[in-house]
Order: sequence, then structure tokens, then C-alpha cells
Amino acid sequence: MDGQGRLGAFLQARRSQVRPEDIGLPTYGERRRVTGLRREELAMLAGVSASYYARLEQGHSHNASPEVLESIAQALSLDDAERRYLHDLAGAANRRRDPHRRPPAERVSEATRTLLDSLTDVPAVLTGRRTDVLAWNTLGHALLAGHLDPLAPEHASTRPNLAALTFLDAHVRDLYTDWEKKARAVVANLRLVVGQYPEDTRLASLIGELSMKSDAFATMWADHRVRLCDVAEYEMRHPLVGPLTLTQQALRLADDQVVVVATAPAGSASRSALRLLAQATAGSRAPGCSQG
Repeated sequence: MDGQGRLGAFLQARRSQVRPEDIGLPTYGERRRVTGLRREELAMLAGVSASYYARLEQGHSHNASPEVLESIAQALSLDDAERRYLHDLAGAANRRRDPHRRPPAERVSEATRTLLDSLTDVPAVLTGRRTDVLAWNTLGHALLAGHLDPLAPEHASTRPNLAALTFLDAHVRDLYTDWEKKARAVVANLRLVVGQYPEDTRLASLIGELSMKSDAFATMWADHRVRLCDVAEYEMRHPLVGPLTLTQQALRLADDQVVVVATAPAGSASRSALRLLAQATAGSRAPGCSQG
């Protein structure tokens, strides 16, 4: 799907999720053949012609101005992350695609390696823009993927991918008590990345693979939900230390890299469980840096 197609699909999906009664539009008890708003209703709310909006949604209209996009965003009640995504999609739709352009290889800086190594009591995982695991510390590996080779992030060809693990790995799926909450957060974040990197073929391949192998992913992806999930609390069931309630935070670095850390309040049973997990894995050490 090209940029214009993604823009149209997003607008259509979000329009279908807005009920007339939610925004004060009278329906007079009529039977409606569409879910959500009609195109002409959204066009009226956005202050554009119905024919123009129809062309935009169908991928036949280019160069929508920022003012028009803001009006549409307001009509759809988009939040900040969704507005950013809308503008990213519109920008991508107006750019010529360069089939030879490749994103630079993702590398881990020495400073980031030092950061991971210093977080001895906190699980930490470094991911790239496609959620590939670029590095993890010993506790991060033990918490999220102790069943995998700790050296897997060392080379691009063997790096785990957190989105793929969430949907395709039974161990990670069982790790989250409310797996659907975690899965929706992963999909919502991936949507934002697709808007930023519409020409990333490896990202497109990841989306295609997950759509084919996971019905749950395909359903969530078709929902077009967009959300920046920087902080979230999850209940987990770890096979070694039992139940934990941890807050996962995304610390954003340069080059769209993210350090995901998991913390628990001092004195809590979950903090004690993390200490126990650290003791159980004290004999192993996951490298804090990878190249590729």
C-alpha cells in the first residue's frame, strides 16, 4: 500500500469509529447503512467539500494543506499522536518514493552500552525503530526472553524482534496476564513508526509477516489505532519468580532507539521478585552492545 492508500485507509477507519451521537450530530432515529460518520458528515465538520474529502479518502487528491489536515483531525477528535500520524501519512503521500533508498544500519553507541551495563538492578532492553532488540542487559534478557540465546542481539541476522515475540512467541504471550493490552500497545506504536518511515521495506516485511502469521495482529492492525505508549503498567507471570506488577517505560534516545526499562516500587513484592531474578541469573551476562 502506498502513502496515499495508507492515508485513505486511516481516514476511513477513523471515520467509521466516530458515532454521530458522540459529537452531537442529530440522526432523527434514521437507519444508517454505514458504521460511524458518513463522508459528507465528516466533510461538513471539517469545513471542506464532500467531493474533496471523498477524493482524499480514495487516494485521488494530493497536497492537502496542514490547515485542512488539522480541520479533519479536529472533526475526528484525534489526539496528539494521531494528529502526528495523520500529518506523517499526508507527507509520505506527497513524496516520491525512492526504491533505492535504505535506512541506515542500526548500531549501538558506546554510551548506550555503558548505560545498559550500569542498570544492574533494572531490566533494560534497547530496541530500534522496528522493535528489533539491539541489546539488553542480563536482567532484561532474563525477564522478557530468558528462553532465547542472550547473544542473539549481537548480529542483525539473529536479533529478536519484540513485536514478533509479542504475537508469535508462546513464552512472551504467557508472560503477560493481560496479553491483549500489551499487544495493542505494540501495534499502536508500530503504526506511528510506519507513518515516520513509509519507505522502510524491512518494516513493511515485518508488518506483512505478522499479518500472515497472527490473526490477532491482523485484526488489531486493521483497526488503525495509533498511540504513543511510553509508560504502562503490566501484570506479568514469570516462570522463575512468579507474579510481578511492573511499570515499563520507554526512554527515547537518538536515531529512534528506545531503552525499555521495567521498574517496581521500593518495598513491593515485585521489587523482591526482581531481586530474586537477578540472583538466579547472576552467573550469566548478556552483552550490552551489538553491532550490525
